[in-house]
Amino acid sequence: MIETYFEGNKRFIENDFSKNPDHYQNLSTGQSPKALFIGCSDSRVNPERIVDAGMGEIFVHRNIGNIVAENDPNLATVLEYAVDHLGVEDVVIFGHSDCGAMKALEADAHGEHIPVWLHHVQSVKENVTEPKDSPNRLREIEEENIRQQMNNLRSFSLIEKAETEGKITIHGLYYDLVTGELSKIV
Repeated sequence: MIETYFEGNKRFIENDFSKNPDHYQNLSTGQSPKALFIGCSDSRVNPERIVDAGMGEIFVHRNIGNIVAENDPNLATVLEYAVDHLGVEDVVIFGHSDCGAMKALEADAHGEHIPVWLHHVQSVKENVTEPKDSPNRLREIEEENIRQQMNNLRSFSLIEKAETEGKITIHGLYYDLVTGELSKIV
């Protein structure tokens, strides 16, 4: 399988890298993305591709369920670097349909690590009004999770300060795997 990645890299070099040498030379010496996307690790949800962004335009942090956990030192480091050092202007919680993490949350999944991670979002289900047997319930859970993570971002003092000073704007986006469309979550 790994050989297919090397073949893909050759195509990348031939079709993109070699045709944009100035762009890639600039990227080799630094980055200046305008946005930080906090998205899900789901292999079907590639933020750069979905929003048609070029390499270097988006700083991305991914985890299971696009969760903003206040005690996550990795996320705290990403936020500090993105806001204080890169000067991103937008922070986006990037959720999606058919989210395995939200399905696991709804099903009270078992296992060694997944339930420990999902405890950060248990309250999401409390704000959902769709009944358990509703076909719309999962989407409501996914959208409510985005809202909650937007609020959780504000628990980080550097985010609260940057937003208050007008340096960043927080957004919620929902990607529908069936239609390919984005919608804004407020």
